[in-house]
Amino acid sequence: MMTSKKMGIDFFSFGVKLTLGVALSLSFVSESSFANTKAPKTLTYALLTEPPNLDSSQATDSESFFIVGHTMAGLTRYDDKGNILPAVAEKWEINDKGATFYLRKDAKWSDGKPVQAQDFVFAWKRALDPKIASEYAFILYHIKNGEQINQGKLPLSQLGAVAKDPHTLVVTFEKPCGYFLGLTSFATYLPLREDFVTQKKDKYASSPENMLYNGPFKLTKWIHGASLRLEKNDKYWAQDQIQLDVIDIPYITPDANARFNLFKTQKIDLIQALSKESLANAQREKFKLKKFSDGTLFYMQFNFKKGRPTANKNLRLAIRSVINPTEFVSRVVSIPGTQVGVGLVPSWMKGNQQSFRKENPIPVPKQNLAAAKEYMAKARKELGQTTPISLVWLTGDTALAASEAEYFQNLFKTALGVDLKIDKQIFKQRLSKMRSGDFDIVSAGWGPDYADPMTFVDLFTSWNGNNHGAWFNDQYDKHVRNAMNSVDTKYRMTEMAAAEKIFMEEVPMIATYERTVMYTHSDRIEGVVRRVMGADPDFTNVRIKE
Repeated sequence: MMTSKKMGIDFFSFGVKLTLGVALSLSFVSESSFANTKAPKTLTYALLTEPPNLDSSQATDSESFFIVGHTMAGLTRYDDKGNILPAVAEKWEINDKGATFYLRKDAKWSDGKPVQAQDFVFAWKRALDPKIASEYAFILYHIKNGEQINQGKLPLSQLGAVAKDPHTLVVTFEKPCGYFLGLTSFATYLPLREDFVTQKKDKYASSPENMLYNGPFKLTKWIHGASLRLEKNDKYWAQDQIQLDVIDIPYITPDANARFNLFKTQKIDLIQALSKESLANAQREKFKLKKFSDGTLFYMQFNFKKGRPTANKNLRLAIRSVINPTEFVSRVVSIPGTQVGVGLVPSWMKGNQQSFRKENPIPVPKQNLAAAKEYMAKARKELGQTTPISLVWLTGDTALAASEAEYFQNLFKTALGVDLKIDKQIFKQRLSKMRSGDFDIVSAGWGPDYADPMTFVDLFTSWNGNNHGAWFNDQYDKHVRNAMNSVDTKYRMTEMAAAEKIFMEEVPMIATYERTVMYTHSDRIEGVVRRVMGADPDFTNVRIKE
């Protein structure tokens, strides 16, 4: 998933808590369904940015996934150790040809109507409908005819997913898919109810009253750009296991110092990720700090669209040769545990027997200024440039995003003579500019959607709607499809490694670092789960200490 760039540590995506006074919880009682009962058990949180889209068939970013992950439930879910567990589906049967899911009969929508197999079929067809233009439609290509439907070559009725009866969902695979179960908890696989979505039309997911929920919480308040409020869903089948009454989000700010001060003054319960400045402040305050590697890979992605200078390979090689990744991580990111970005697949991802990175090593990039100048001279000649090359760097509006952009602006100017113009945008606008290709280089991040290297490797295929740089390579696509269409783990890893080799030779992007976050939370709460896959942080099992 696309992360809310520099999310938490000032940068896409995916912290914790301090004492929140009883008065803060009581201040919202008059607005709540708990008004005539005892004070609700409330956790207070601050988002980094406004969720761009809460329609599960169209959402692409970590902030939206955080809200969707707390208000919706899929066929399966991940536990706190990354294992797949039943959710709406109580059990299933799966083989190389397909899967049958048996849905629980006590799953209900927030209006009391049952969640049925047809709700999944409708949601998947909607995401694949070319008219919807979902950037995540590709994740449904494992279902028979999914890709052809998305390309407008077959009607929606031909999708290999049918409701055998209200509680039995039958899925036919396009090709064997060894990681399909891991996909079924992802947002694009969540159910949607046809009658409700059809009634709301373009207003669907625009406000709390224009949404339905089948998860542990429901969105009851959303003042765009300012605040959100989630309350316990009394129709959720496992409501007795949910101890929180309210997740209150009265603040939305990308400012790490502002979030630190909110936590320090006990106005929020959790700092999801500390910036290097607020980390130093937290250490001085002697806050209890925790470390979490969230699986996100950050990188600079080049634009290959016609007329963009970054489509020139020698220019990209020059930029890669001028970067000292160790210095960048140390001087700019400065968060303990952060690792240098090496390839397309991050170091933590499992391969065949060991990690994918150990089984398919890539030399750690090193700065080579002499080579950079040679590549640059070739690039200038090929581009016909007699004046300095000027590039636009699209980035976010956080302090770390600014530090990163300024670091590379200075480096490119002094070492390559390249003028880097910084285009700083709020998260929603940055996503819009990425999608329209309005950049030369974009600073971005990608978090895993499921526990397989494919979640990173297929990001740069020609069919992936998130391939905003428009780099296409037939051989790369071929290796990725070979890996997608096999259940032989060793063969799959070999094919993905071959794809990554092409990727490293062509340089469509340059990995900068693998994120680790330092976070802290209030002593009044326990049970916060940090996730590599799924909503992060996950407050579903949080308990308020009396």
